[in-house]
Amino acid sequence: MNSAPGPLLADLTAEARAAAHTRSSACPCGAATLADRPDGLVVRHADTVAKAHPPGTDPAELAARLTLAARHPGILLPPLHPTPVALHGRPVTFWPYGTPVDPGDPDAAPWEAAAVLLARLHRTPAPADLPAMRGPVKAARAIARLREAGPHPAAAPVLRAWATLPPWSRGEAPMPHTGTLCHGDLHLGQLVRHPAPAGPWLLIDVDDLGVGTPAWDLARPAAWYACGLLPPDAWDRFLTAYRQAGGPAVPAEGDPWPALDVAARALTAQTAARAVAKAAAAGRALDEVEQSVVDACDRMAAVPPQSAQDHAK
Repeated sequence: MNSAPGPLLADLTAEARAAAHTRSSACPCGAATLADRPDGLVVRHADTVAKAHPPGTDPAELAARLTLAARHPGILLPPLHPTPVALHGRPVTFWPYGTPVDPGDPDAAPWEAAAVLLARLHRTPAPADLPAMRGPVKAARAIARLREAGPHPAAAPVLRAWATLPPWSRGEAPMPHTGTLCHGDLHLGQLVRHPAPAGPWLLIDVDDLGVGTPAWDLARPAAWYACGLLPPDAWDRFLTAYRQAGGPAVPAEGDPWPALDVAARALTAQTAARAVAKAAAAGRALDEVEQSVVDACDRMAAVPPQSAQDHAK
């Protein structure tokens, strides 16, 4: 975990406390740091969450994403305020607290709910001012961090797999099919129940929200399934629910993989790059899960990716 600068953490906690007390006169004054990462510092005070977004975040793009979340409260968790405030040179947003997915109970993971929310998001008309979905750009940043991390024996297969991917999936060219509204960073940590503790599931984290290729939003569970990290039953439940809800990222019937292969490979390389960079920084060997993702990259590098266009020929 990257430790946030003391003044930023202290002031963000104070902002969350002030917002919570504005919302409720019976605040129990419980506070906690929910996340402390380079891509965001998140603190909670009672039923209010404050997030300091990364330095360099475009305020206009963030405002467009917040507006979209406010307009679709049945899909996305709506912000408490429509515009960010500035704190230590970083935009800060405020949100109601929602109950997250319990990582200790994988059998209760809401794969169907996640799939239905994605399908609904993908069918929602995108406003004209919404920026591009940031998934490929984030994947490219993970590869850049891997290269900056220094020598590690597991880096080579990750970089070889990355080199086989088309430019759009590496953030080097516009995405195909960019009229679809996409989340950009879908995983189970991006769902909460709101109102807490047992309201409906909603998607959170609008930082990567935008128009793009919807297969990217299915790519992480697809990659986990391909790497053996997600049981076939869970993948089938997720994919079936997405199709039944009319999701446009894959065909309604038949093999979904030509539509998913490129994005799933990119997410596998991103995950492996992050794992290897962390291992290199800590001077340690990869654990079993990390090694399985690197092994998947090694296999990927030997077989060119499919595409829906190739499949159609």
